[in-house]
Amino acid sequence: MHCSSVCPRAAASVEAGAALSQLEVTILGQSYVLACPDGGERDLLEAVAMVDREMSAIRDAGKVKARERIAVLAALNLAYQLAEAPPPAGAAADPGELDRLVRRIDHALSDDGRLL
Repeated sequence: MHCSSVCPRAAASVEAGAALSQLEVTILGQSYVLACPDGGERDLLEAVAMVDREMSAIRDAGKVKARERIAVLAALNLAYQLAEAPPPAGAAADPGELDRLVRRIDHALSDDGRLL
């Protein structure tokens, strides 16, 4: 099964007229075709790998079976890790960044009825 989606950064790039690349990725055994701004492929692949590792760990623990629940728990775990990580040297901390990430995750989950 394939799902097609445009990541939020890619959507902003489309509005700005930037070129997009499409990548086929697999998360928890399901294929997705994702669009990203040209030059952003490496970052997107790293993000996909992180999400896949987190979702696989939750699935492999055996307590949660539904893909949607696994996705939500993985998103929460990754958001928590991000919130706990010290900001990179020279980076200004943005207290609203976590809220924006959670809203993006909520939006992505609400648009994709194929997670189950």
